[in-house]
Amino acid sequence: MEIQTLNPATPRQRQRIEAFLKRNALRIDDMNYYAAVLDDDGEMIAGGGLKDDVIKCVAVDDAHKGEAIANTLVSHLISHANQEGYGCIKLFTKPKNRQLFESLSFRLLAEAPEAILMETGIGGISNTIEALKKIKEESEKYKEYNKECKEDSKKCKENTSYLNTSTPQHLTTTPPRGGVVVMNCNPFTLGHRYLIEQAAKQVKRLYVMVVREDCSLFAYTERKAMVEQGVADIENVNVIDGSDYAISRATFPTYFLKRLDDATDTQILLDLDLFRRHIAPALGAEVRFVGTEPTDELTRRYNELMMESLGKDHVVQIPRLENGGVAVSASRVRRAMESNSLKEAAQLVPPTTLPYIIAHLATRALHAELDTTPKPGLVDKDNSGAHRDMDHALMSRSIRAIHPYFVRLALLGFAADMPSHDDIVKTGIEAERAMFEATNGVNTYKGALFSMGLAVVAAAGKAWQGSSITPQALSAAISKLAFAFPDTKGTHGSKAKQTAASETATFKGALDNAREGYPMLFNDWLPFYANLSKNGEPHTLHLTLLRIMCDLDDTNIVYRTSLAMMKQVKEESRSVLSRWSEATHGTPQADGGTNLDTILGDMNRSFVQRNISPGGSADMLSLVVFINGVLG
Repeated sequence: MEIQTLNPATPRQRQRIEAFLKRNALRIDDMNYYAAVLDDDGEMIAGGGLKDDVIKCVAVDDAHKGEAIANTLVSHLISHANQEGYGCIKLFTKPKNRQLFESLSFRLLAEAPEAILMETGIGGISNTIEALKKIKEESEKYKEYNKECKEDSKKCKENTSYLNTSTPQHLTTTPPRGGVVVMNCNPFTLGHRYLIEQAAKQVKRLYVMVVREDCSLFAYTERKAMVEQGVADIENVNVIDGSDYAISRATFPTYFLKRLDDATDTQILLDLDLFRRHIAPALGAEVRFVGTEPTDELTRRYNELMMESLGKDHVVQIPRLENGGVAVSASRVRRAMESNSLKEAAQLVPPTTLPYIIAHLATRALHAELDTTPKPGLVDKDNSGAHRDMDHALMSRSIRAIHPYFVRLALLGFAADMPSHDDIVKTGIEAERAMFEATNGVNTYKGALFSMGLAVVAAAGKAWQGSSITPQALSAAISKLAFAFPDTKGTHGSKAKQTAASETATFKGALDNAREGYPMLFNDWLPFYANLSKNGEPHTLHLTLLRIMCDLDDTNIVYRTSLAMMKQVKEESRSVLSRWSEATHGTPQADGGTNLDTILGDMNRSFVQRNISPGGSADMLSLVVFINGVLG
């Protein structure tokens, strides 16, 4: 017998794995490594796979069971995982396989009727338990608290006066020593804050665990920071790291379940059993708090199973906070962000969440510009325009790389005073470094980092003041920040400005426009965009880009071609806008939208031939979208 490595990502090898698993009544699951045991004739008789540190899809043909093949196979998978840097390996399997894997040094972590979770190796759940116990020891003083309660029964009574009607009777006489809230916070809302406030009144110490799994709009680091900042004033609350042992729909494999309908309940029950066996005891938590769930079926089912699994005496449901007769939820905030409205989102979140939303609106604006298709000379979903070193995937990767720095800039700006120029520059330089690392040295968004970065800082500063953000105040703040920057030398923009200076004294570069507070943007481009958007124009972004190209002294065009070519681009843009206006407003029968796509496609081909890329205009389009969201 020999062990052969198969690649699940290769179609032919994946088909081979699927056929073998089907023969053994299993389905294929997400894996990045698979080991097949072959007999002397080259036939697969056993196999098992890995997804990072989780063993999956282990099977042995009936004819070869009892030959210790499983031992050899699992040992091979553990060894491979160890070589990849994983010291502790997990395994989901059927309950009937427990004894087999215990003989292979696996230990049980959690169980449900249809599945069990086991692990082997160094550390693992024991490390998590020790870390939680340390948190408990540092944050709670149980002996002192119990003594105070005995000496002052009135204090105990006050501590239980906030308990709602759903609270078990035994909890109304002696407050639990500790409680837990587990939440995702995507993002942190007033609803989350309310739940924590109400729970904290009912326990001596409340631990808030933020779900670690990173499959949300806001990254785990952002979500945890939002919670920490949002509850910093509540003395008996500890925000702690989410457990690596939380089981979700994304992490729980279903390949061995007979019915996929069983997957959700099994995943939930395993997650709850892990909490009951390991996490709650380590924290000394006697009660888990949850908000009532009026709409989401999955969350409601989770709460139901929690009551059954943990027991009603250890679960307290707190009615959801409402706004306008509707529960305050993270999904409502995300919908407001999708509508590009900071004002709408701000009604649902504590002030400390606003910098994170502002940063995401900036990132969304960059994506909105990138995804606008077709565009003349610029990278879009269909092609790379006049750029040979960029494509849509590269640009998207670049946006992801610089997003954390928009968060940092927003947090810098969210204060009574503007941040120091040095702090802004330092963050910008680090963002550029991250961009170049993500793109292997290609300059994708250096100009946008400058203009958008200033706007993010300015918007966050105005948001900190707590009043509505006005165009005048935002423009003035951007201008003040820009004047701290010295004139640039050696950049593409400065070289283009120097080239234009021999022919015109009115040419303005990116820094000039920022120092003036972007008057064309606030007076012309933004109202143009807002009016089209309000009227539901499907080509709002395309038309706004053309409007910007009519007015902007685009240094990118001058650097790549000439000042004369930039002037020609302005005339061509005016012509297209005029033709569109006549088609849509002058002749009702004309199909202006379809014509615009055709015109822009032709324009793109012409720009590619002439090496024209209106990159400065693209940056301004992103800025228009962002500022519209901040003001709206």
